[in-house]
Amino acid sequence: VRAAAEAAMAAAIDLALDALKISRDREGAQLLPVIADFIDRIEALVALAEDEAAAQSDAIRERFARRMTELAPDAPGLADRIYLEAASLATKADVREELDRLTAHVASARALLQQPPAGRKLDFLMQEFMREANTLCSKSATTALTGIGLELKAVIEQLREQVQNVE
Repeated sequence: VRAAAEAAMAAAIDLALDALKISRDREGAQLLPVIADFIDRIEALVALAEDEAAAQSDAIRERFARRMTELAPDAPGLADRIYLEAASLATKADVREELDRLTAHVASARALLQQPPAGRKLDFLMQEFMREANTLCSKSATTALTGIGLELKAVIEQLREQVQNVE
């Protein structure tokens, strides 16, 4: 009797584990297009940020020149000084490296989706996405680029919430 009860219990556990695996596989299949959509949105925001970043150095130079002219309109060598300072500020505010890494992370995320199980790796990648988005926001010199960075962070956070449901 005991052996029969143990066998029945083992069979019930096996059935429950099989049902759990089927359920998890089904949930993963349903989340795949949702996650892919978030990755597409991140890629589109990175493209927008690239366009805005191209104009950022001009905006820095114009803002700096305007401010310097207000403060010291008759200073000798002002134009040269403006150019040097604006170039220095533009270098510090250059976000191309962050955008390149975000683009690489998008490619990595897509590759991970093709190689399950990807949950933990994707979760780690979300940290990397967020790190780059934070740096993008902190280096931003225009409100447009800051807005894109903030939207990027919001989408990454939404994606992170979905990724935590994936194994």
